[in-house]
Amino acid sequence: MGSKIFVFLFLLSYSISLFNLALGAQITYQGKWKLLKQSIGVSAMHMQLLPNEKVVIFDRTNSGHSNVTLMQGKCIKDEKSNDDCYAHSVEFDSVSRAFRPLTVLSDTWCSSGSLATDGTLVQSGGYRGGQFVVRYFKPCPNCDWKEDQKGLLRPRWYASNQALPDGKIIVVGGRFHFSYEFIPKTSVSDRRVYDLPFLKETTTSLDIPNNLYPFTHLSTDGNLFIFANDRAILLDYVNNKVIRNYPVMPGGVSRNYPSTGSSVLLPLKLSNTSFPPEAEVLICGGSAPDSYAKANVSNFVPASNSCGRLKITAASPEWEMEEMPLNRVMGDMVMLPTGDVIIINGAAKGSAGWEFAREPVQNPLLYRPDASTGGNNNNTRFEVLSPSGIPRMYHSTAILLSDGRVLVGGSNPYMNYNFTGLFPTDLSLEAFYPPYLSSGKRRPSIISVNPGSKFGYKQKISVEFKSSGNVNQGNVYVTMVAPSFATHSTSMNQRLLVLALNDGVTKTSSGNYLVEGYAPETPALAPPGYYQLFLVQDGVPSKATWVQINQ
Repeated sequence: MGSKIFVFLFLLSYSISLFNLALGAQITYQGKWKLLKQSIGVSAMHMQLLPNEKVVIFDRTNSGHSNVTLMQGKCIKDEKSNDDCYAHSVEFDSVSRAFRPLTVLSDTWCSSGSLATDGTLVQSGGYRGGQFVVRYFKPCPNCDWKEDQKGLLRPRWYASNQALPDGKIIVVGGRFHFSYEFIPKTSVSDRRVYDLPFLKETTTSLDIPNNLYPFTHLSTDGNLFIFANDRAILLDYVNNKVIRNYPVMPGGVSRNYPSTGSSVLLPLKLSNTSFPPEAEVLICGGSAPDSYAKANVSNFVPASNSCGRLKITAASPEWEMEEMPLNRVMGDMVMLPTGDVIIINGAAKGSAGWEFAREPVQNPLLYRPDASTGGNNNNTRFEVLSPSGIPRMYHSTAILLSDGRVLVGGSNPYMNYNFTGLFPTDLSLEAFYPPYLSSGKRRPSIISVNPGSKFGYKQKISVEFKSSGNVNQGNVYVTMVAPSFATHSTSMNQRLLVLALNDGVTKTSSGNYLVEGYAPETPALAPPGYYQLFLVQDGVPSKATWVQINQ
């Protein structure tokens, strides 16, 4: 009798497994992937889109030979005075898919960056000889890196940058340095370092800090939100004063390097009647505070699947917690032009660090901030999307392109390039097409922006666009996106604004459509510089037009 029961249970279990497999085979994921370049010669540890549609990509100079040489047999001296004839940075053309080698002299390992108001990439810090360096890359034909070897006053390794309302850039933190400073150094106040004890207070240990690459977001009042490890402050950086301490994020999870989660400032919805708009931060993923130590002895603990939202401008802010369908550490969060968020790359177990993660998470998640949570069993905010065929682990990156795709690259969990390891070093670039690019709906296209590509704060603007669909006030809106500097799951300066529009959509004599609205009111809402301007109709964005907002 016992053997018959065993056989029955085995057959029942086998039948259920076959049913589940058949059910799984019927799952259709939204979105699609396309390989853009099998190899750009370097692993994309850092990425920044420039206003000329070129993407500056770089790794680190002490990673050994890359797979692309410097142009015309050029060589440089490395930190040991040896000849290095290999490029560690490239410029990628997101339209033609061509790339060219660039010459970076100092070590950029685990550095940070921002766009200046004129579109120049200002890139700071790094490792050893690169820790004090500020590098500049202008968006112009045949330009190359320029370096200021004494651009910083303190070594900045694993620091974060944020563009400010006055056009300056603040550089926050760095390993063993609990302070901040400003670049470029054009005034007396820029030539000093400001202590920030909060960074020391949130350090788990010097070996495993769990607060490197702190998340920084400019609040709508011009002060700086800084999140490190499991808590946050609001910093008045002008007067070097903490003006607000936020509640500890629940769950006992560390969210910053090496227990690496990710963060975005959710869309700032500008209005003709309410000022300033509410500001809300979303933080997802990460791992236990001891995940790095355990991974060091091959114990890869599950990453967190928790997310928290915090209205940082509320009178009494409290964390709103929810759960992702997938655990994730080292994920990248990218704001889409619709105002939704893509969570992409990373692993389900372990920590950031050399070979310290397992079980790559190859399905992106779509997060809809305005959807209903519906309780833990019916959360409509999250949707699991189509998986990539390439594991993107430690040192992966993702950024938004002006055509609405997400550019994804990187992954090198090793000290040097290793193409035979468990998760081989990856030199490719992929594009992920979010669901709105395969929805079957026609995309609107921007014809012109008045007063042109440059405008000031509070200025009236109009966007003329072409559409073959049904156009009305209720299904059209305009967004401005600040392009981010991406590295180590940190998207510095990423920001999306939904512009205030006047009522009504008018039809022009040429058969196009016109919407009118206003530029952001203050530099605290939108620091001066370049933005991608999108028109969204029925959830489908146009291709972006670059605009520059001036002080």
